[in-house]
Formats: sequence, structure tokens, C-alpha cells
Amino acid sequence: MQKFTALKELIETTEQDAAAFYEKGNKAAGTRLRNAMQQLKVTATDIRKEVTEKKNAK
Repeated sequence: MQKFTALKELIETTEQDAAAFYEKGNKAAGTRLRNAMQQLKVTATDIRKEVTEKKNAK
């Protein structure tokens, strides 16, 4: 559950960069947004693996 909580927190913190990039055209915010999206992908993959392991263990 820790990884899922971390995923939610990452989305919340990334929201400001997304708004700055899309609404104001801030290129630095776009770079931060892309990095955060990569972190989201990695975290989501980790969560998927964990869920699969727990599901198959039973």
C-alpha cells in the first residue's frame, strides 16, 4: 500500500507542473512533468508486479 500512496502523492505534486506547462507554456515545468511521468510509470509497474506476486502466492 506504500507504493500506491507514493503514487498518489506524486500525482498531487505533479499537478502544479502540469498546469504551468499546459496553461502558461513553461518549458521547465514540462521537463519536470516528463520526469514525473516516468517515475509514475516505474512506480505503477512496481505496483503491478507486487499485486501479481501476492495474487499468485495464494
